[in-house]
Amino acid sequence: MRAITLPRFGDPSVLTIAEVIEPPVGPSDVRIDVVGAGLNGADISQRRGSYPPPSGAPLWPGLEVSGIVSGVGDDVSEWRIGDEVCALLPGGGYAERAVVDQSLVLPVPAGVSLLEAAALPEVAATVWSNVFMSAELAPTEAFLAHGGSSGIGAMAIQIAAARGSRVFATAGSAEKVAFAEGLGAIGINYREQDFVEVVNHETGGVGIDVILDMVGGDYIGRDIRALSIGGRIMVIANQSGETTSFNVGSLMVKRGRIWATTLRARPLAERAAIIASVRESVWPLIEQGLVKPTVDSVFTPDEAADAHRRMESSAHMGKILLQFG
Repeated sequence: MRAITLPRFGDPSVLTIAEVIEPPVGPSDVRIDVVGAGLNGADISQRRGSYPPPSGAPLWPGLEVSGIVSGVGDDVSEWRIGDEVCALLPGGGYAERAVVDQSLVLPVPAGVSLLEAAALPEVAATVWSNVFMSAELAPTEAFLAHGGSSGIGAMAIQIAAARGSRVFATAGSAEKVAFAEGLGAIGINYREQDFVEVVNHETGGVGIDVILDMVGGDYIGRDIRALSIGGRIMVIANQSGETTSFNVGSLMVKRGRIWATTLRARPLAERAAIIASVRESVWPLIEQGLVKPTVDSVFTPDEAADAHRRMESSAHMGKILLQFG
């Protein structure tokens, strides 16, 4: 089958379409003929050589796909050939076909197209596992998402707002602030405003209960200043590339917590539990129209390098997809 491979690490030009051996379908596996594959920051890191796939995963990128089931293992009970599905992968989504354990497969939500569904699994699992399963954001609490116009930011804003939280989001332009506000957040232009001052003013000095941070660096110290008593900071990336330092005493005064996580390398049982919880709690919000996939742009496999360039430019708002089917 054809896949978008990485014969070497480097800039987007290294992405190369090549023939690869299709992964075998094990007893509990589902094979998906891929229609759409979502781009994620992890794909950029893998292409640069700083985020290798976990053991046993395909060597080409891609953490989420949508498509049609074309094969099932002997132990698969729920999924049938012809089902329209989407799935969370440990890798290998940039290809004509993907093979994944049945526990990481989700039905395409009602009202969502098969292609759009590729924009859902990774961001939904990341947001739900961090903000709600770990940080336990409550409807009465305030929430701040950094990178509010990213795929993860857009999903986080929508879920938190749909569940009743007061939502804030940072973004880097007036257009991106408007995008975040359209999803239900109070937008903060980080190029012109200090998010700490804004949230403390808007909350009357109470602060933010849960912060989703993918920036890292000096943002962590500022997060602490914006935190409520008993607040939680969930760190899911370090896009700044900077070393983080902060005053531990300031975190102690807030009785706050900093929790750093990854999703891709978790044991299968943990990822399966997250997907089951996403299906139970997030999929109904999507089917009710309260949460929607936000698709910025769609590229063909031949345009994969351009898709990566768009993501690295930070010009996108929402998810970037590759369309195979």
